[in-house]
Amino acid sequence: MKPLHILLRDMREDRDISQQAIAELIGTTQQQYSKYEKGKSDLPLRVLPILAEFYDVSADFLIGRKGDYFNVPSLEMTITDTKTVTEVITDLLALDTAGRAAVVEAIFLQQLKEEHFRQKAKNLEGEKSRHA
Repeated sequence: MKPLHILLRDMREDRDISQQAIAELIGTTQQQYSKYEKGKSDLPLRVLPILAEFYDVSADFLIGRKGDYFNVPSLEMTITDTKTVTEVITDLLALDTAGRAAVVEAIFLQQLKEEHFRQKAKNLEGEKSRHA
């Protein structure tokens, strides 16, 4: 399990969020938050539930008592009209190795497709701004 200060940095960077934004969220300065991420200051207890809710993880995960990343309620989240995260994971694990690989490939291809359309929309917005 990673130390809290490393975990805080990794979660923030994974989401491309600035130290300033997290500092504002928890009611401190960017300089103070930087000290939390460097392990130079201890994170106040009052901040744990704020960060746990923001990152959608359990406080137990943040303090190293639980190895899983997600809160238990996240596993019950409905991701389609008929399936929860838990049901999808259960279905995935019931497949053979080739089936699981096919699902992972389909997810990857869908991510590429969505990124392509996001980039295309961004480019169109940029063109509209230049012509306005």
